Amino acid sequence: MKKLIKDATIINEGLKFKGSVLIDGEKIERVFPHIIPSDFDFKNIEIIEASGLYLIPGVIDDQVHYREPGFTHKGDIASESRAAVAGGVTSFMEMPNTNPQAVTQELLEKKYQRAAEVSPANYSFYMGATNDNLAEVLKTDPSKVCGIKVFMGSSTGNMLVDDEKTLSEIFKNAPTLVATHSEDEKTIQQNSKTAREKYGENVPISEHARIRSDEACYKSSSKAVKLASKFNTRLHILHLSTAKEMDLFSSGAVKDKNITAEVCVHHLWFDNRDYNKKGTFIKWNPAIKTVKDKEALWEALLADKIDVIATDHAPHTREEKNNTYFKAPSGGPLVQHSLVAMLEMSNKGVISIEKVIHKMCHAPADLFRIDRRGYIREGYFADLVLISPNQSWEVSPHNILYKCGWSPFEGQEFSHQVISSFVNGQKVYENGKVKDGLLGQRLKFLV
Repeated sequence: MKKLIKDATIINEGLKFKGSVLIDGEKIERVFPHIIPSDFDFKNIEIIEASGLYLIPGVIDDQVHYREPGFTHKGDIASESRAAVAGGVTSFMEMPNTNPQAVTQELLEKKYQRAAEVSPANYSFYMGATNDNLAEVLKTDPSKVCGIKVFMGSSTGNMLVDDEKTLSEIFKNAPTLVATHSEDEKTIQQNSKTAREKYGENVPISEHARIRSDEACYKSSSKAVKLASKFNTRLHILHLSTAKEMDLFSSGAVKDKNITAEVCVHHLWFDNRDYNKKGTFIKWNPAIKTVKDKEALWEALLADKIDVIATDHAPHTREEKNNTYFKAPSGGPLVQHSLVAMLEMSNKGVISIEKVIHKMCHAPADLFRIDRRGYIREGYFADLVLISPNQSWEVSPHNILYKCGWSPFEGQEFSHQVISSFVNGQKVYENGKVKDGLLGQRLKFLV
């Protein structure tokens, strides 16, 4: 049966207007701006009344860590993708630093097979690069895989690629986009040594931004940009965190760029003052830095130097996070709350709601050249989200869907609430409940 989402406020492609969307199967058949034609036949159509609600394209998160295989006590593809659709994220791209690491085509395909069995959201998985798997990396099919992940700084899982010849060969010959975690390892190790000499093992969390410093970030990001410029590589630098790095990027439409940039929700929301209250629960790599850095990230985002907003969703248990500085792992869960957090920033006048939708829906689709997603357009897949703009709620353990059971936003009140999420025309989430048995699809990419 066809579905008609009726009389919503549609936010799409820089416009905000009253309209309706007709879904036939997994695709959008018609978009009715303003009034539905008088000769429209409503017979045998499921009507979804959406007056007073926003209708947006589903969010595409280009950087998540769902912890499967190997770390499923923290999260797994089923649990975290369910949290994703509850937050309006209908497609995700997941990282290779699992156990085993996704560093062969066979291991990569196993992750796709698992997602096909359990994920209500659409999915893609990055191929992981190491110092010695170049032949496997170069087999990556750009029509079926979102990109190649290169850790130019070690993080959870330690997949550091620091061999200069390997780096050059990846950038020179990559068949698809190269996405980098850019922090200089030597700088971080020296800063860690200095902190240990001063504090011993009781290094305060406030030192995290100094250990994983702006210099460590800039040194690695600038190296990646230099390599991409030399070899004409499609480069996407993940989770930027410093004012200094913003000079590496230019303003403009993402479709016109070969070198693109991402910022994550936590770097836009928190700053180093929040370590006093949140402690290791906001320990990420790269580190949350100063107010000045946060302001520079916002400025670059609004000027289209930064192209997309993502999460770097990376759950750990409370017990793991509630530890001393060096023992507490970096990362935290965000995918259920990223959209409402950015809509809260829109509510405060920091960013327009049209810009939020552009950075979280349209731009990722354009950047990764995803086949027919990220927009409300006729013929596109019906990945859609209904949002109440005036339904305040508070994040608490009873409404958190992450397997780890906590959120850095606990106690935060949000003014917007996700009411329903549709994936390929199927209503996978509604009013606090994810529907069982509905599965997403593997993302495809235009080459």
